[in-house]
Amino acid sequence: MSDTPKLRIDGREVTFRPGVDLLTACIEAGVMVPHFCWHGALGSVGACRLCAVTVTENGRDRIEMSCMTPATDGMEIKLRDPESEDFRARVIEWLMVNHPHDCAVCEAGGACHLQDMTVATGHHARRARFPKRTHRNQDLGPLLTHEMNRCIACYRCTRFYRGYAGGRDLDVFGAHDNVYFGRAEDGVLESPFAGNLAEVCPTGVFNDKGWSKGYARPWDMMHSPSVCNGCSVGCNLTISERHGRIRRVENRYHGAINGFFLCDRGRFGPLWVESDARLATPLIRGAEVTPNAALAAAREVIAQGAIGIASPRASLEANYALRRLVGAERFFAGVPDAEAAQDAAIVAALASHPIASLKDIETADAALVLGEDLTGHAPRAALALRQTTRAAERALAAEKGVPHWLDNAVRVAGEGRRAAVTLVTPLADALDGVAARALRRDADAVAAFGRAVAAALRGEAAQDDARAVAAELAAAEAPVVIAGAGLGVAGTVEAAAEVVAALPKARLALFPAEANSLGLALMGVAGGLEAAAQARGARPVIALETDLEGTPLAAAQVVALEALATATTAGAQVALPVASFAEAAGTFVNHEGRAQRAFAARPDGPPAAWRVLSALGGLWDADARVDDVLARLAEDLPVLAGAAEAAPGSGTKPCAARAPRRYSGRTADDLAGRVPEGMPPVDPDGGLSWSMEGAQGAAVDPARSSGPAEDGLHSPSAACLAQAYVGGPLKGGDPGVRVIRPGMELARTPDAPAHPAEGLRVIPLHDPFAAHPSDRAGAPLAERAGRPVMRLHPEDAAALGLSEGALATVAGARLPVVCDAGLPRGHVGLPAALSRRVPARIDAAHITPEDVQ
Repeated sequence: MSDTPKLRIDGREVTFRPGVDLLTACIEAGVMVPHFCWHGALGSVGACRLCAVTVTENGRDRIEMSCMTPATDGMEIKLRDPESEDFRARVIEWLMVNHPHDCAVCEAGGACHLQDMTVATGHHARRARFPKRTHRNQDLGPLLTHEMNRCIACYRCTRFYRGYAGGRDLDVFGAHDNVYFGRAEDGVLESPFAGNLAEVCPTGVFNDKGWSKGYARPWDMMHSPSVCNGCSVGCNLTISERHGRIRRVENRYHGAINGFFLCDRGRFGPLWVESDARLATPLIRGAEVTPNAALAAAREVIAQGAIGIASPRASLEANYALRRLVGAERFFAGVPDAEAAQDAAIVAALASHPIASLKDIETADAALVLGEDLTGHAPRAALALRQTTRAAERALAAEKGVPHWLDNAVRVAGEGRRAAVTLVTPLADALDGVAARALRRDADAVAAFGRAVAAALRGEAAQDDARAVAAELAAAEAPVVIAGAGLGVAGTVEAAAEVVAALPKARLALFPAEANSLGLALMGVAGGLEAAAQARGARPVIALETDLEGTPLAAAQVVALEALATATTAGAQVALPVASFAEAAGTFVNHEGRAQRAFAARPDGPPAAWRVLSALGGLWDADARVDDVLARLAEDLPVLAGAAEAAPGSGTKPCAARAPRRYSGRTADDLAGRVPEGMPPVDPDGGLSWSMEGAQGAAVDPARSSGPAEDGLHSPSAACLAQAYVGGPLKGGDPGVRVIRPGMELARTPDAPAHPAEGLRVIPLHDPFAAHPSDRAGAPLAERAGRPVMRLHPEDAAALGLSEGALATVAGARLPVVCDAGLPRGHVGLPAALSRRVPARIDAAHITPEDVQ
């Protein structure tokens, strides 16, 4: 075999990567072989038989399923051979025998892989005249619809849900041509990744239920690239808008981060922007006023010498504007002092060690997780770690000669082996079932275990389980060590870094609490909420997207800039509505230090927070753009200079269109009996037009979730055409620029506060469906979010005079008590958001029992 293997496709010679299947080789060469069951992340199973091609060998032709055939050097195939064309046409016809042909009323119409492949194979006439097989649909909960009559039995849904995401409540029932994909009985799909079925399914069996109720055709929506702010991972999104309303959120492929999939919090969480919980109008002491009156009142308050409370969920631009307005010495983080110190420690650790992206985690062969509940805290990272656990079975299958792309065969040949993934957590974890080792340690002992592993790697004395973990990590070719802010415990970050320092091949993945925690830490803060309370004196407070309820600053004179109505906006001296992350352009720095740009998803949203702050203090000209703000940021804070390159030239002339070629809004949108014409709105902060004019069909179009809408391909299954290779980076490079670099000069860091030694140790309880109040404000996730509770060991509950189901008040929140014998003694589990408003340890004085009638 030559160094660069080649094959011929319909007479054209192309190169391909060694070790791939023939279908992948064709797609990477730009030839879309019709297919259904194959998926870029799920591999090959040969279920649909649509990818047939003619292979010529020794002068003889034979039909092969390209997804099940290895690509070999010198191979010659014919896609346009009459025999294979006829075979594919017959496959489509039998797959369509029982399909309802209901494209006109199907939500997937216009972005449907079944439509694309049916057209591609030339099938256009129905010959069947007998009654069609029909199924009863199920109620699968608030997130997805279910229309089984559209199913073509490709098995993608169960392969993703069960094999990739680890769900167990969706399965296939029946046999032959009467199979059923659903639950054993009606009920909510339990997996926090179930929403991906709407994109994994090549037909319209599963669809976004909220979008189905407020439906707009895919080609009649504006599609804007954005970045999720549900956690620190920074998954890339496409947010679709129609008539000023955000209708749907889809995955936007990023090779190093989210790949093909999102968690449900990322997919449905942004829809809270359409809820009634929005702060819709400016307020002065709770009364609605005009914007000008509110700005004037806010200026009067700020003139008294305000301090600024920044938000780790707000963009770099908004936080920087606040910093300029109040001054660096009065610029504080809207998080506890301990979290601010921990974020600074994460930056320092990442600047000194190799950083692991989610792609690195997926391809790792061993992992140590210190204290993180990834499924609740950073769900997409948990999905990546599930793929890590399969490394041992993939290695064993490779030893037996099974290609990595034969997914089912790999699972059989791998004999169920699990990679050396060790979880060290105080509570049972959703990943326990797939990890090789799940160790329970109380909250303060997690970091100690990490240090013991590091000691064992250095050849020092350590306990047996630490030595065993050290040996597994040392034997691995690509180990990762994972920690972060999920446990709220000081020391885990430093312990994880210590382990990586002792492992030459290891990478470090650290997950802070919020979408822009690291961006705020790089900016430098004078401390957290406790430090702000001490430094405030009698000064008023400017709170940027931070609810101060239950904090030492709650009684201050507050100017609140918020997108969501909160207790703080209700009691503020002045409350000013600002755009949510989905409505304004902004830059966010994710867990790996990658600065990424999000763009406004609708043209008529509230003003961006940085523009409101500029109006309060005259920071920039009225026509300043995001690029102008970032240019000033780079001058003042060189450590963040790279953020300006996250989307270079975004404020120049439109380079891409938000609307696809088929967009009919300008010509078919009847408003008050007339067809409007004229210039579309102008977006000063993004090189994307609010129309169908602009660059179309580029190799990488950031306004499209599925890559190029070319060659008649419009579904998410076309995403592979935009990739340099299947599952790899985008052809133009993955978005974003890493701003954390080795040897960088770090901003000043606040000191970590001392924790009290007595009381119950607080453990944050993370909900994969609700990390923030905004998640519960949106209709889709409000139904999926778990009930906030307080967890106690039964003996600790008895000592406090509490029993199962009793109500208790902690920091103003009324919570039912759950007695959990799996919780370590001396600990109390509180909802993650609430745990940030109480000390690291609390005692009976913090817990008020209530009588239950």
